[in-house]
Amino acid sequence: MKVLHIITGLAAGGAETQLELVLQHTRYPAEVATLYNFGSVGQQIVAKGTKAYNLGMHSNRQISSVFRLAKLMQRGRYDVVHVHLYRACIYGRVAAWLARVPVVVTTEHSIGDEYLEGRRKTWAVRLLYLATERLSSVTIAVSAKARERLVSWGVPEEKIRVIPNGLDFGRFTFNPEARSALRSEFGIPSKGFVIGSVGRLHPLKRYDLLIKAAVPLLESGGWLLLVGEGQEKLRLQHLARKAAVDHRTIFAGERVDIPQLLSTMDVFVSASEEETFGLATLEAVAAGLPVIVAECPALDGLQVVGVQRVFVDALQLRQALLDERGRKHRSDKPDEAIRRRYDIQTVAAIIDDLYEALLAGCYKSSSISSVRGL
Repeated sequence: MKVLHIITGLAAGGAETQLELVLQHTRYPAEVATLYNFGSVGQQIVAKGTKAYNLGMHSNRQISSVFRLAKLMQRGRYDVVHVHLYRACIYGRVAAWLARVPVVVTTEHSIGDEYLEGRRKTWAVRLLYLATERLSSVTIAVSAKARERLVSWGVPEEKIRVIPNGLDFGRFTFNPEARSALRSEFGIPSKGFVIGSVGRLHPLKRYDLLIKAAVPLLESGGWLLLVGEGQEKLRLQHLARKAAVDHRTIFAGERVDIPQLLSTMDVFVSASEEETFGLATLEAVAAGLPVIVAECPALDGLQVVGVQRVFVDALQLRQALLDERGRKHRSDKPDEAIRRRYDIQTVAAIIDDLYEALLAGCYKSSSISSVRGL
C-alpha cells in the first residue's frame, strides 16, 4: 500500500504536527503534498525521511493545481489519498477522482458551530465541502463533538469514523534543562510564575480575554507566554501595551519546540470558546502542567487531576489563575487513561487498519485495473 497525504500548508499547527506524528508511526510508505507554505513542519517531515511536494500555490483559485495533483497521483500510483484541512480537501478529493485513486480519506481537524478550519461556514464553503465530500470514501472525525457537527452540517453519518489525535508521550517529559534555557532566552527569572498558551492567534482562541484576566498577576511579577502566530497578533500586542503589561507578555511566534516550551510554563490556559479536539491542551496535560480550560473535547468524560474547567469570562479566569499561582504543582506523569486513549502508535495503527479495510472493499468490488482505469 502506498499513501499520499495532502494538506493545505505545513507551518506549525495542530493538524500539521499530527500529520508529522502519523507519518512517523504508519506501517505503510507515505508521501506528502502541500498546496503552499511548506513551513517548519514540512522541513521536519523531510528531515525525517518522508518525500514531500510543494505546489507553491499563490491563490485560492488556481484550478490548474487540481490537474497538477492528479498527475502527481497518477505518477505515484497511490492506493490511498488522505486529505487534511479545507482547501486541501477541495483540491485533493477532486484530483483523486480524476486520477482514479481507489481510496480517499478525509480527516476533519477543526469544525465548530460557526467556523470550519478558521473560516466562516458560509453557504459557498458548505457547498464546496459537501460536493467534494461525495468523492471521499470516509471522513475521520477527531472527536465525538466533531462527528456531531459533521452530521449536522450534512456529511452522511455512515461515512464518519471517530479516530482521535495522538501524542508521543515520551516527548512531553518535564525537562528542567529546557526550562532553564528557554527562560534565559525570554528573560524570565528562574522563579517567575509563567502563564502559557499555545495556538493560532485567532479571535476564537480569546487571547484578549486571557491578557485581561492575567493583568493583576503580571503586575505582581508574573509572565504571560503566548506561542503561535496569526491575524490577532498586532491587536493583542496593542492590548498588552494599553494594559501596561507588554513588558511581561511574550509573543514567542511559531515554534516547533512545544514540549520544551511547556516545560517553561507553570500553568497552561485555553480560553477558546470552540474546540474540535483540543490538542494543545492535551499536550499540556501530558506534560504534567496544571490546566485551565474552557472547552476540550479530548478530555470529555475524563476526570483528570490538575484540570480546571471554567465557563470563561475574565473574572472567572483571573480567579482560576490566582488559585493556580498558589499551588505551583506539576504532575510527574500523564494520567493513565489519557495515555491509553491517545498513544500515537495506537492511533496510527487504527488509521492503517482503516486504509486496509477500505482498500480491501475496493478490491472485492472491482479489479485493480478497472479501479485505476488502466
